[in-house]
Amino acid sequence: MKYAYTILYVDNVIETIAFYEKAFGFQKKFVTPESDYGELISGDTTISFASIELGNSNFKNGFQKIEHATKPFGVELAFTSENIEKDFQNAIDHGATPFEPLIEKPWGQKVGYVLDNNGFLIEICTPIKAN
Repeated sequence: MKYAYTILYVDNVIETIAFYEKAFGFQKKFVTPESDYGELISGDTTISFASIELGNSNFKNGFQKIEHATKPFGVELAFTSENIEKDFQNAIDHGATPFEPLIEKPWGQKVGYVLDNNGFLIEICTPIKAN
Protein backbone atom coordinates (compact mmCIF):
# COMPACT_ATOMS: atom_id res chain seq x y z
CA MET A 1 0.00 0.00 0.00
CA LYS A 2 1.14 3.56 -0.70
CA TYR A 3 -0.10 6.86 0.71
CA ALA A 4 -1.21 8.75 -2.40
CA TYR A 5 -3.64 11.60 -1.62
CA THR A 6 -4.83 14.00 1.01
CA ILE A 7 -8.22 15.40 0.00
CA LEU A 8 -9.55 18.50 1.71
CA TYR A 9 -13.23 19.40 1.26
CA VAL A 10 -13.64 23.12 0.58
CA ASP A 11 -16.26 25.64 -0.47
CA ASN A 12 -14.41 26.69 -3.63
CA VAL A 13 -11.85 24.43 -5.33
CA ILE A 14 -10.65 27.07 -7.83
CA GLU A 15 -10.07 29.74 -5.14
CA THR A 16 -8.30 27.23 -2.92
CA ILE A 17 -5.94 26.07 -5.67
CA ALA A 18 -5.15 29.70 -6.54
CA PHE A 19 -4.45 30.39 -2.85
CA TYR A 20 -2.01 27.44 -2.59
CA GLU A 21 -0.26 28.55 -5.79
CA LYS A 22 0.30 32.08 -4.44
CA ALA A 23 0.83 31.37 -0.75
CA PHE A 24 2.93 28.21 -0.97
CA GLY A 25 4.26 28.07 -4.54
CA PHE A 26 2.54 24.85 -5.62
CA GLN A 27 1.35 24.41 -9.19
CA LYS A 28 -2.07 23.24 -10.34
CA LYS A 29 -1.98 19.72 -11.76
CA PHE A 30 -5.62 19.12 -12.63
CA VAL A 31 -9.15 20.50 -12.15
CA THR A 32 -12.33 18.77 -13.30
CA PRO A 33 -14.48 20.59 -15.89
CA GLU A 34 -17.11 20.97 -13.13
CA SER A 35 -14.49 22.62 -10.86
CA ASP A 36 -15.53 20.29 -8.05
CA TYR A 37 -12.16 18.53 -7.69
CA GLY A 38 -8.57 19.62 -8.24
CA GLU A 39 -5.01 18.57 -7.51
CA LEU A 40 -1.70 20.30 -6.89
CA ILE A 41 1.76 19.15 -7.91
CA SER A 42 3.08 18.58 -4.41
CA GLY A 43 5.61 15.75 -4.44
CA ASP A 44 5.02 12.06 -3.82
CA THR A 45 1.71 12.64 -2.04
CA THR A 46 -0.91 14.63 -3.95
CA ILE A 47 -2.78 17.42 -2.18
CA SER A 48 -6.31 17.51 -3.56
CA PHE A 49 -9.38 19.64 -2.99
CA ALA A 50 -12.97 18.58 -3.49
CA SER A 51 -16.09 20.65 -3.20
CA ILE A 52 -18.43 20.31 -0.23
CA GLU A 53 -21.12 19.26 -2.72
CA LEU A 54 -18.94 16.44 -4.06
CA GLY A 55 -18.24 15.32 -0.50
CA ASN A 56 -21.95 15.31 0.28
CA SER A 57 -22.58 13.15 -2.80
CA ASN A 58 -19.80 10.72 -1.79
CA PHE A 59 -20.76 10.20 1.86
CA LYS A 60 -24.29 8.93 2.52
CA ASN A 61 -23.97 9.73 6.23
CA GLY A 62 -22.50 13.20 5.61
CA PHE A 63 -19.33 14.66 7.09
CA GLN A 64 -18.34 17.56 9.30
CA LYS A 65 -17.27 20.58 7.29
CA ILE A 66 -14.14 22.27 8.63
CA GLU A 67 -14.64 25.99 8.96
CA HIS A 68 -12.66 28.90 10.34
CA ALA A 69 -12.93 28.60 14.10
CA THR A 70 -11.14 29.91 17.14
CA LYS A 71 -9.11 26.69 17.17
CA PRO A 72 -8.32 24.53 14.12
CA PHE A 73 -8.91 20.79 14.00
CA GLY A 74 -6.03 18.65 15.26
CA VAL A 75 -4.89 17.80 11.72
CA GLU A 76 -2.26 19.64 9.72
CA LEU A 77 -0.50 19.67 6.40
CA ALA A 78 3.26 20.19 6.79
CA PHE A 79 5.41 21.81 4.12
CA THR A 80 9.20 21.86 4.35
CA SER A 81 11.16 24.91 3.32
CA GLU A 82 14.83 25.69 2.81
CA ASN A 83 14.03 29.43 3.10
CA ILE A 84 11.54 29.36 5.94
CA GLU A 85 11.44 33.05 6.90
CA LYS A 86 10.72 34.08 3.30
CA ASP A 87 8.21 31.29 2.67
CA PHE A 88 6.39 31.84 5.98
CA GLN A 89 6.03 35.57 5.26
CA ASN A 90 4.99 34.89 1.64
CA ALA A 91 2.15 32.68 2.87
CA ILE A 92 0.94 35.47 5.17
CA ASP A 93 1.36 38.10 2.44
CA HIS A 94 -0.92 36.01 0.19
CA GLY A 95 -3.73 35.52 2.67
CA ALA A 96 -2.67 32.84 5.15
CA THR A 97 -3.61 33.67 8.73
CA PRO A 98 -0.70 33.52 11.20
CA PHE A 99 -1.38 30.95 13.93
CA GLU A 100 1.97 30.31 15.67
CA PRO A 101 5.16 32.25 14.89
CA LEU A 102 8.35 30.63 13.73
CA ILE A 103 10.35 29.07 16.55
CA GLU A 104 13.38 26.81 16.73
CA LYS A 105 12.77 23.42 18.29
CA PRO A 106 15.35 21.83 20.63
CA TRP A 107 16.45 19.49 17.79
CA GLY A 108 17.25 22.47 15.54
CA GLN A 109 14.20 22.46 13.27
CA LYS A 110 12.39 25.78 12.67
CA VAL A 111 8.59 25.53 12.70
CA GLY A 112 5.69 27.96 12.27
CA TYR A 113 1.96 27.58 11.66
CA VAL A 114 -0.62 29.38 9.54
CA LEU A 115 -4.24 28.75 8.59
CA ASP A 116 -5.12 28.50 4.91
CA ASN A 117 -8.05 30.29 3.26
CA ASN A 118 -10.42 27.55 4.48
CA GLY A 119 -9.17 27.35 8.08
CA PHE A 120 -6.96 24.28 7.63
CA LEU A 121 -3.82 24.19 9.76
CA ILE A 122 -0.55 24.39 7.80
CA GLU A 123 2.89 23.80 9.31
CA ILE A 124 5.82 25.40 7.52
CA CYS A 125 9.10 23.91 8.73
CA THR A 126 12.68 23.27 7.85
CA PRO A 127 13.56 19.68 6.99
CA ILE A 128 14.71 17.58 9.93
CA LYS A 129 18.42 16.96 9.63
CA ALA A 130 19.50 13.32 9.88
CA ASN A 131 21.98 12.58 12.66
